[in-house]
Amino acid sequence: MNFSNIRTGILFQQAKEISQSPFEKLFEIFKELITHTSGDFDEAIDWLRELDKEYQLTDEDYTIDDFIEDLLEKGYVKAEIKPDGSERSMGITAKTEKLLREYALNQIFGKLRKSGLGNHNTHQLGVGNETSGDLSNFQFGDSLESIALTESIKNAQIHSGIDEFNLTQDDLMVEKKHHKSQMSTVLMIDISHSMILYGEDRITPAKKVAMALSELIITRYPKDTLDVLVFGNDARPISIQELPYLQVGPYHTNTVAGLELAMDMLRRKKNTNKQIFMITDGKPSCLKMPDGSYYKNSVGLDKTIVEKCYLMAQQAKKTKIPITTFMIASDPYLKQFVQEFTKVNNGKAFYTGLNNLGEMIFEDYEKNRKKRFG
Repeated sequence: MNFSNIRTGILFQQAKEISQSPFEKLFEIFKELITHTSGDFDEAIDWLRELDKEYQLTDEDYTIDDFIEDLLEKGYVKAEIKPDGSERSMGITAKTEKLLREYALNQIFGKLRKSGLGNHNTHQLGVGNETSGDLSNFQFGDSLESIALTESIKNAQIHSGIDEFNLTQDDLMVEKKHHKSQMSTVLMIDISHSMILYGEDRITPAKKVAMALSELIITRYPKDTLDVLVFGNDARPISIQELPYLQVGPYHTNTVAGLELAMDMLRRKKNTNKQIFMITDGKPSCLKMPDGSYYKNSVGLDKTIVEKCYLMAQQAKKTKIPITTFMIASDPYLKQFVQEFTKVNNGKAFYTGLNNLGEMIFEDYEKNRKKRFG
């Protein structure tokens, strides 16, 4: 791992709140490190010790060893005995996994405009649980719960007067409600080797986006669903709990396998509104053949692989599943491929760096919730 990248990514903010305890100051840095190291506690602590040497994060009254003991006591990490019984190893707990999701959400979502938050509704009216503010005359079939009592009584007073108050059906007004949309999203994350090539860590921002998006949906849109899958030579679903530990491998990029799995996952969802978000930095370079072997070609854009990608994009369009591609690359020929892929699917594409990846995905997610696909 590139030490300078970590140092740049961690803003200790030495001028941060003086009221922070020594534990809290170190814990802010630890959360960033444990994400970078994919949950490897020992590696994260090694980095913390190196940073301590350079920035004097601790003193004789509170050391890194004291910090580790506090992590144990507070339930953020747990001690495990290795199978051979040789030594104690440490791992993060479910409590920390959730905290990392919240941390990622605050990091990314905190940068967005406050006006962008909220439980967004469609423009269509129907059965729902959020009022639109629009009033209309009561009609047969309207629910009694939707009657606007104040307006109805006001009408009755106008029509019959106070002395001979008489409320009739003609006086009744109802308040229409917006039909609240629900969204099923699959987030595809590229874990091919190129996600850590050229000294640039691209997998950590992708992990953070996935953790933050999952926490947003759990807390703000509990009726929505988010499934996450990773794709290299093959594709596989991963749970939210696995996100902090996500790593790249010596893989090519089998985009087709990822799309096939994503569409299969969405077919099982009851929600009308479905979408795929795909984070990738490389060209499709791999296909799994019917006999189980792999067809790989990293040179340019392989026509066989590309045509199969276009076919998947077309199939997704037929089943009304838009694909939004977040391309972390700037090569002209790759842009051309993504443009054609997007055109076939009638989806969207963003060509983004790592700094604004999270903001773009969150803004797009919330924007998509405002409309109904179909």
